Amino acid sequence: MPAPSPTLAELAARFTLGLRAAGEGQLAFLANPRYRQELAGTGASAVVLAEADAADCPVPCLVAASPYAAFARIAALFETRPATTPGVHASAVVAGDADIHPGAHVGPFSSIGARCRIGAGAVIGPGCIIGDDCVVGPGCELLARVTLVTRVRLGARVRVHPGAVIGAEGFGLAMDAGQWLKVPQLGGVQVGDDCEIGANTCIDRGALDDTVLEEDVRLDNLVQVGHNVRIGAHTAMAGCVAVAGSARIGRYCLVGGGAGIAGHLSVCDRVTITAMSLVTASITEPGEYASAMAAQDARRFRRNAARFRQLDALARRMGTPPKD
Repeated sequence: MPAPSPTLAELAARFTLGLRAAGEGQLAFLANPRYRQELAGTGASAVVLAEADAADCPVPCLVAASPYAAFARIAALFETRPATTPGVHASAVVAGDADIHPGAHVGPFSSIGARCRIGAGAVIGPGCIIGDDCVVGPGCELLARVTLVTRVRLGARVRVHPGAVIGAEGFGLAMDAGQWLKVPQLGGVQVGDDCEIGANTCIDRGALDDTVLEEDVRLDNLVQVGHNVRIGAHTAMAGCVAVAGSARIGRYCLVGGGAGIAGHLSVCDRVTITAMSLVTASITEPGEYASAMAAQDARRFRRNAARFRQLDALARRMGTPPKD
């Protein structure tokens, strides 16, 4: 009798080990040049790599113009997601005037507010809360415990990870007679097609106009997007980035983890901001920008910090006028 076909889990186990750890029957990949020295000793049965590395590969290889993109496409073949069936779970609460496509799935203990529209093939996972006047486009996936507060419009194929909150009130305050006066946030949030929003990320709704994410924007976990921000198409932000209100971020930008972008400024297209940087002025030329100080020996840092406090006095002694 023929041998039984391998299960999907068995196939996946043969795939994505690193060059050093991979063994016979497994497929590895080389995308980062810092691991190139591991190629000669790999035990993998095959390696996905760039043409420039093929001559040095001791095993059969799959040559790709972008090995990392090829890795993503191959890995997608082995990704398993829970099966869903169209329909509304008995424990879900749905407003009478909400419009839910027959091909959508609404999971247990979810809530759909008034005047909402849920598109074809959309998946609303368990425990999601969708407030009034929200639109979830076709093919969207809200994994679990996602909150759309109010006036949120998701385009097609948007994926939102657990704990994300979209459409909460923006941080609008006015000082009046010694007390804070809350500014009502009357706008909403627009999210374009094919965006992905990470776990516990927060996107505030606008004060008057909407907060906008254009198509194919990718936000990592724990990202904060303030009210009335606009993020251009194909921009990606790593974890813990914070964008203050009314900032404008261009297309094809990359923002490293923990970076901060001040409000009411603009960043042009194709800008890379390195991790932990602080952007306090508009950026008008494409390129890479950095401001964070790399970690160093603590004693050296304390000496440098002490000298930094003396820079102004030193500049004055040298006759360099301060620029305020």
